[in-house]
Amino acid sequence: MQSPETVRLLVVDDEPHIADLVATVARYEGWQAVTAGSGRAALTEAAAFGPDIVVLDLMLPDLDGFTVLDRLRENGNAVPVVFLTAKDATSDRIAGLTRGGDDYLVKPFSVEELMARLRAVLRRSHGGVQAAARGAVLRVGDLTLDEDTREVRRGDRPAELTPTEYELLRYLMRRSPAVLTKAQILDHVWEYDFGGRSNVVELVISHLRRKLDAGEGEPLIHTVRGVGYVVRQVNR
Repeated sequence: MQSPETVRLLVVDDEPHIADLVATVARYEGWQAVTAGSGRAALTEAAAFGPDIVVLDLMLPDLDGFTVLDRLRENGNAVPVVFLTAKDATSDRIAGLTRGGDDYLVKPFSVEELMARLRAVLRRSHGGVQAAARGAVLRVGDLTLDEDTREVRRGDRPAELTPTEYELLRYLMRRSPAVLTKAQILDHVWEYDFGGRSNVVELVISHLRRKLDAGEGEPLIHTVRGVGYVVRQVNR
C-alpha cells in the first residue's frame, strides 16, 4: 500500500467548510488533498489529480454523487469512493453500496471516524487487511477467489467486486465452513467501531449474493439465523 505521504484524496462537497475541514485534516496526516464543490468539478479534478480515494457527497448542485460515480466508472476509473449523505434511510445506504461505493457516512459526522473509514478502505483496496498470506486460490463449490490477481469467478463467469465486497468474501471463504458473526466481520473487514450499525454487513452480503448467485441457481452465502454468515456448498 502507498505510504501516507503519497495518498491523494479528493473531497467533493458543495459545503466549503465541510470540504475544507476534511482536506485540512487529511493534509495534517501527510496526505495530498484537493476539493471540488460540484459534480462536474469533481470529474475534472479526478482526471487531473488522479486520486487514490474520493469522499463524495450525494447531494450536489449539478450532478448527484451517484451520477459522478457512474461517470468515473464509465471512464474506467475504479478509485474507491466513500459516500457522504444527509439521508439515513436503509434504501439510501443500499443504493450507495450497490452503485459501487465502498462505504458511506451519514451527516453530521466525525472527521476522525471518516479518516478511519478512509484508511480502512485504502487497506482493502490494496490487498486486504491480512495480506501476509498471499498466492492462494480459494475455492468453495464453483466459486473461486485468486488472492494474487484478486479475480473472483462463479463457474466461468467473472464477478466484479468492490474492495469491500472482495475483502468480505475473502474472509468468509478463508474461514469456510465456519459461521462468522456480524461482529467478527466488522472487526476484520472494517477495523473500526461501527457504533452498533451492523446492518452494513447485511447490505454488503445482499449485494454479494446478487453478484455471485445471479443465474447460478444454488446460493453459496448462507445466513445462519441468530449467528451470522457462512460460505459453503450445500449437498442435496
